[in-house]
Amino acid sequence: MNRDDILDHLEKLIQLDVDATHAYDQAIRNVNEVVIKDKLIQFQADHRKHIDLLSAKMLELGGTPPELTSDFKGFLISGFTALRSLTGSKGALEAMETNERLTTSRYEEASKLDFPVDISAIVRANYADEQRHLSFIREAIPTLR
Repeated sequence: MNRDDILDHLEKLIQLDVDATHAYDQAIRNVNEVVIKDKLIQFQADHRKHIDLLSAKMLELGGTPPELTSDFKGFLISGFTALRSLTGSKGALEAMETNERLTTSRYEEASKLDFPVDISAIVRANYADEQRHLSFIREAIPTLR
């Protein structure tokens, strides 16, 4: 994979994580259960860590990481999450399940790409985080009304 391809993939992953952090803002505001809210705050921190790690790799390669603002897709994701979250904790988690399914699938695809070893390790670690996020959310939803 050449440098430009690597930078393009990293930019897309960073934007995905940026969008996820904004969606988590919406969900966190509307979850009342302390244990679940704390987990969502931790997951949002994971997404911020992903942004930092991938941005550092982009800079090392001479690229410019994207701004930490949502793109159009991110705006739609945040809006969807905000609307679903208005119905309470269960709606917020159901919205986040949809968001995390997307993020997990994108990281799964990226984990199969021919990145340099250091970037591949970061992508695989991020993918493991996404799987953990999705698993928790899926287990928490049935516990809510």
